[in-house]
Amino acid sequence: MNCKCTKKITMKCEFAKSKAALRVDGVDLEVASIHRAGKLEPIVFLHGFGSTKEDYADIVRHDVFTGHPFLAYDAPGCGETECSDLSRVSIPFLVETVLAMLEKQGYERFHLVGHSMGGLTALMLANKYPQRILSLVNIEGNLDPQDCFLSRQILDYPQPDAARFFDDFIERVRHSPAYASALYAASLRHKVRAAAVRGIFESMVELSDHGALTEKFLALPCPKMFMYGDQNATLSYLSHIEGRGVRLSEIPHSGHFPMYSNPALMWREIGLFQKMANRLPSTRVK
Repeated sequence: MNCKCTKKITMKCEFAKSKAALRVDGVDLEVASIHRAGKLEPIVFLHGFGSTKEDYADIVRHDVFTGHPFLAYDAPGCGETECSDLSRVSIPFLVETVLAMLEKQGYERFHLVGHSMGGLTALMLANKYPQRILSLVNIEGNLDPQDCFLSRQILDYPQPDAARFFDDFIERVRHSPAYASALYAASLRHKVRAAAVRGIFESMVELSDHGALTEKFLALPCPKMFMYGDQNATLSYLSHIEGRGVRLSEIPHSGHFPMYSNPALMWREIGLFQKMANRLPSTRVK
């Protein structure tokens, strides 16, 4: 797709921005994405709740990813993506959206990176289509009920009015004693539609409580890395998944949002891990 830069802008356009018209489970979408072409293995990025595709735009700043095509897009209910029925948005719906975007982009096998909500979506996608995943980087995506510190608020603070719940949620997050909480809260209202919150949060809680997510994660045949901020180093399952072959990446001076608190190290860790995964015979693109 053609870059939208005008002739008056002298800077080089290092990725393209576009919108894709899709119909997913009877819902009309206009999915906003950023992407670039390349001859190496593709990388697909799935952002977390309250974030957008721009969380991953800095991939173009890091030489380790040179030559890799990539795709990052705004999930339904988030960012610049338009959705005709926000009440339908949930983790299973987001998985179907990924599949539609992969078909549109023409990616068959790819490295997968997901943060938080995107990490859970990535896990569910990889569980359904393990043969398509070259490697998985899970950045504090849900694996256990303890991971629902944001999403479980839909149950802990019941509020039938979606806008009121979201306003109160933003204020609680703003004062959370964790790195980047206030920064994250400041843009939530601009990045998420309030009507999409309940379906996303309820499905995240349901899967975290009853979806056997840790077992699904460990069963994936691809190389796996779990990334977390040092503020969350007390997660009870870390030693267990490390003992089962998962590479751990603890990001210092960070909480739930390493892309805001310590992005340089986050990118370095992802790059080194994917470079290692590319050397494994089982991950070669066929």
